[in-house]
Amino acid sequence: MKIFSSLILSVALVAPFQILHSADIPDRPEKLSFPPLKYDAPVPDQYRVQLKSGPVAYIVPDHERPLVNITVYVRTGKYLELAGKEGLAELTGWLLTHGGAGTNSASQFEERVAFLGAQLESSIGDTQGNVGLNLLSKDLDAGLGLLRDVLYAPRFQDDKITLRKQQTLQAMKQRNDDSSAIEDREADFLAHGEKFWANRYSTSNSIDSITRRDLEEFHYQWFWPSNFVIAITGDFERDAMIAKLEKVFSSGPNVIAMDRELRTGTPPPIPTNIVFAAPGVYLVNKPDVDQGRVSLMLPGIQRGNPDYYAVVIMNNILGGGGFTSHLMNRIRSDEGLAYSVYSSFPPGVYYPGTFTIAFQSKSRTVAYACAIALEETKRMSAQPVSDAELNLSKKSIIEGFPNFFNTKEKIVEQFAMDEFTGRHAKDPQFWQNFRANIQSVTKEDVLRVAKKYLTPDKFAVLVVGNQADILLGYPTHPVDLKTLFGSFHEWPLRDPMTMQPLAPQK
Repeated sequence: MKIFSSLILSVALVAPFQILHSADIPDRPEKLSFPPLKYDAPVPDQYRVQLKSGPVAYIVPDHERPLVNITVYVRTGKYLELAGKEGLAELTGWLLTHGGAGTNSASQFEERVAFLGAQLESSIGDTQGNVGLNLLSKDLDAGLGLLRDVLYAPRFQDDKITLRKQQTLQAMKQRNDDSSAIEDREADFLAHGEKFWANRYSTSNSIDSITRRDLEEFHYQWFWPSNFVIAITGDFERDAMIAKLEKVFSSGPNVIAMDRELRTGTPPPIPTNIVFAAPGVYLVNKPDVDQGRVSLMLPGIQRGNPDYYAVVIMNNILGGGGFTSHLMNRIRSDEGLAYSVYSSFPPGVYYPGTFTIAFQSKSRTVAYACAIALEETKRMSAQPVSDAELNLSKKSIIEGFPNFFNTKEKIVEQFAMDEFTGRHAKDPQFWQNFRANIQSVTKEDVLRVAKKYLTPDKFAVLVVGNQADILLGYPTHPVDLKTLFGSFHEWPLRDPMTMQPLAPQK
């Protein structure tokens, strides 16, 4: 009887919802309608603080968890290395938090960080340095003391220098082991040129030549307050945090005797002298793999280009929109030639970016997949996209927009990077206007930028894989890779320790 009563109650509760379902919900998904998305992007100046000690900080309190997260972005990078000292920036960045700091040896420093249950990491990449601290808010003062030591008084302990050099040299030996690493590296050489600063790789000789004095001078030259931009969020009060930051980022101690002339002010502009490769196929022979990695590349645009929003839509429809994109539909869904295929068209911050179509395919089907990618690129610049495609692309981008700022960490990190790269100064309303600019793109705009930037006769195509199998092609779809893009080059591997081209493998 009890079970029967429960059944009647369940039916009584569910029945109204079943009636509502049948009466109000359309029979097909495309008939669903939703109210317009209402979302106001955060305004950078609400969080921006110009510290008297020099840095700009973006500060957002967040009392949901008893944690504080701080990232310090530093105006430095690989581009500032002197010739013959390649690897200096990376080595400096690692040693900041692993080579001792302040009055603590390396082991003592690691013990203090571990005692706080904190995370304190550092690195220096191509165009920026990063020092990050995450810890419980109750330990903030102790953590800020460690952060200050890292920024102003790293010790560059000799045994840690030796250890990192050994690790770096060991990693060099593996440069040609992974075809994806080869692809990433050689794509940069083709897109930017052999002599471009970003393509100056560390070698065994350059690593051996780096001294402790080199590390000290590189750090001293660039790690000072006006070269910092700070992102901070967590469990604190805003005014109290500003006071703490003023204290931390005031002029640091001179822990070594350095010439004042080493500090030349703001770092020089990042060089922009890129040289894009001549059109054609560049094939790196790696006989031990059964798939070819392919990157079809064209010169791109720089941030601030007025075509940016039309380019975003165009790329989304061509290959950046996942399973709805042309490339994914043709190469994966229709032909089954690749598990993943995509296009990307990122605008360069300091110099033009690179448009890329990328995929992996079995060696024998590489040429056929390339032919389809070329065909879809030509189609994109020959005929307008459909209204449905345009609207779907706009909707996906506009409705995904809040994800840029869906956590407080993302808010401060995005705005700090905009400050660091100059976007805040040049286009302070970028995020407020982003969705309207996307919405204003027309089919004519998409076709115009496709004709302008998707120039098939300029494709530089990098292929990494088994050359013999790749050149055989696919029996039922014969495509001559050597003539598909106008010219063909056997592109050599590089000696992993010297980065000099090796003789082609046979």
